[in-house]
Amino acid sequence: MSLGFSVETLMPRARGGGALRMGLVPLAHDQWLHPAPDLATRAAAFDAGDCVAVLPEAEAAARETAALLGVAGGLGEAARAVWEDLCLVTSDADRGYRLTGGAVAFPTDWRLPEKLGQSLTQVHAPIHGYAEQLSKGVDHFVATLPAGAIYGRANWFVVPTAAGRYLPQDDPAQRFAHVTTANAGDTLFVRCERQTLRRLPATGAVLFTIGIHVAPLHALSAGVVHRVADAVAQTGGGEHARRAAPFYAEALAGYAAARRDELVETIE
Repeated sequence: MSLGFSVETLMPRARGGGALRMGLVPLAHDQWLHPAPDLATRAAAFDAGDCVAVLPEAEAAARETAALLGVAGGLGEAARAVWEDLCLVTSDADRGYRLTGGAVAFPTDWRLPEKLGQSLTQVHAPIHGYAEQLSKGVDHFVATLPAGAIYGRANWFVVPTAAGRYLPQDDPAQRFAHVTTANAGDTLFVRCERQTLRRLPATGAVLFTIGIHVAPLHALSAGVVHRVADAVAQTGGGEHARRAAPFYAEALAGYAAARRDELVETIE
């Protein structure tokens, strides 16, 4: 099964609204990572700030990751050679699986130093419903993932910028204040995370990759725009608020409605 490398191809695979789900699909080895990464953009992001942290218990896995990618060095060097951010999850008898290493150039509203050393449930704590709906399934999947297999999934966010790093600090009402139905095609962007998991055979660590793909609404097909608008409308409660949806949902819905004729023409 394929999982593309653009918002247009990832959104149909991404979860809509409603209950949380993993939504994993098996990937062939040649579908693991972006085939044509923009390494200059990656290098600039890493050069601009401290994006790499590896705890001692993950150092062997970091070297194994670099070797897997044919790169000399550790996790930082490996992440400069691919489009995807790289995270390492290792386990011990006392604390279970934890995030113990990362090379993250393009975070989406999270900071590696704050998550390092945490369990998977703690890492995902800001996601409303994760502990109740997903934590047991994710923990079981990670614990039983066989070496050699690769699985992928897609996630999405609606944001007001095409920037690779998304670490907003301002009030979301102010962040989206300029967005209207008339300009939403140019001022709202869909940000997809193409995530994959595979177990490293030598160390047994799980390598989690995150590839960021961003596109403005106007560059997407009417069908994908409607899928995004529906997903936002169906995302409820705390997760709706966490994604700042109250501040752009109306403009997004209006923009999607304005493109309804285009969608009908495509179906016919």
